[in-house]
Amino acid sequence: MDLEGTLCYCFHVKKRKIVNFVKQTRPRRASQISECFGAGTGCGWCIPFLKRIHRQVVAGDIVESDDISPTEYEALRAAYRAGVRDGTRKRNTQDTEALPPELESKFGPGPAGAPRAEHPEKPSEKEDWDVSDYFSRPSPPDPEPETLE
Repeated sequence: MDLEGTLCYCFHVKKRKIVNFVKQTRPRRASQISECFGAGTGCGWCIPFLKRIHRQVVAGDIVESDDISPTEYEALRAAYRAGVRDGTRKRNTQDTEALPPELESKFGPGPAGAPRAEHPEKPSEKEDWDVSDYFSRPSPPDPEPETLE
């Protein structure tokens, strides 16, 4: 998929936008990519891809286009969603490090010792995709009464 391809279909976020967001904001955790128009907070399909982009940018690697067409990517996402809906596949969650099995042949395996794309009973200690980073931001303080004119 090239940089103009849509990476998060739930919120229609392009890969270029996510790469630029990570390069500009340098989020400490991959889960903070969710601040880029909600990427990764929908169906969960793109979470391993977001984590991969985060790893590449933090390591100083160049994020280029991949050997997957947008049509193939969309078809694999549709199969993932159907599998989750039918109960034959587990949803990608915050502790999902590995790319989907269908794509490991194209991109290689994820980091050494990374768990497969499954939902464990307990979250791992090294949890990197913490949704509370996105949903539990404090609200801004109310204005002081003298500034309400």
